[in-house]
Amino acid sequence: MQKILSKPAKIGTYHVDDVLFLLKDLSDIVLEDTVVNRETKIQSGGHYSESLPIEYQPPEEYVKVFWNTLQRYKQKVALCVGIVSEQIYQLKGSNTILVSLARAGTPVGILIKRYLKLKYGISLPHYSISIIRDKGIDENALLYIQQEHPNGEIQFVDGWTGKGAISLELTNACREYREKYGFKLDDTLAVIADPGCCTTLFGTREDFLIPSACLNSTVSGLVSRTVLNDAFIGKDDFHGAKFYQNLIAEDVSNQFIQLISDEFSAIGQEAEETAAKLLSRVIETGFLGMEDVKKIQAEFSIENTHHIKPGVGETTRVLLRRVPWKILVREPSSPFVKHILMLAEEKGVEVQAYPDMKYLCCGLIKKVKGLQR
Repeated sequence: MQKILSKPAKIGTYHVDDVLFLLKDLSDIVLEDTVVNRETKIQSGGHYSESLPIEYQPPEEYVKVFWNTLQRYKQKVALCVGIVSEQIYQLKGSNTILVSLARAGTPVGILIKRYLKLKYGISLPHYSISIIRDKGIDENALLYIQQEHPNGEIQFVDGWTGKGAISLELTNACREYREKYGFKLDDTLAVIADPGCCTTLFGTREDFLIPSACLNSTVSGLVSRTVLNDAFIGKDDFHGAKFYQNLIAEDVSNQFIQLISDEFSAIGQEAEETAAKLLSRVIETGFLGMEDVKKIQAEFSIENTHHIKPGVGETTRVLLRRVPWKILVREPSSPFVKHILMLAEEKGVEVQAYPDMKYLCCGLIKKVKGLQR
């Protein structure tokens, strides 16, 4: 195995005891572009990982929705974290190495680490690494982890599933890693919510709002999305990211972690019992959410399924950093889509009731050919 000389980047506002970022610090490089310019490049054959969107700074009313949702559903989020944590512990025990997929997976990995420390007194190593759709996982980061923990069992962690693109990317990446290095990795992805039925390791399959999906870097340690651009990332480097130190005044990352963590003692027993029931059953995947995606693709004459983003988390991302065409909503009265309706109104995006859908909502990306740049 090759020796990895890169070290964890000292970026972000999380404590090093919570997570180590195996990323290259690109904070001094201008990578941001306007939403329309980025979308034009992506739809013209460029890749989303080569640049970064300008970080959306929400108005005060939107931030209030985040806090209200967090206060209202913090115990629900904590329970889902507890359920998936209990399953991880039963399956892999204290030999587990938590490897969260940056960036939505990072706060979830921290919460799992904290839950298991509180419940079982173990402090699992936790790293955050990059995986990029159509580009694969950061193999240098995986080699570093195996170098540091030769006997550890990696458990990949993310926030939620949409239609399952990252789950499939992870499976392909693990297969390629085994072919290249001879090491078998478990490609089962642990998530809080799995509405797309893409994994067997989840806290719930309900499509609900995980409050951290509302915001960007300000609830993810002020770390950007990950970047894979040959101009800045060499063959021996980790994938890159930026640390938005200019947003420290708006950062709520650690407050989010603490608010959820404070609920763990109240849900521990229920989490353990629910996890035991899940582990006693045969859980099917089937990527059932793709049925909705295919139906929507046909009904709205959408060329590429990459332009269909189902689920609360993915719809939020469409509104925050893509060029949205319209938003489909199963239940407009649901409290989990309040922030989505607010964002859609702010950006002048059509919202259409669409009751016959597994997901609560779905974001459709606009075809940008011909748009003014």
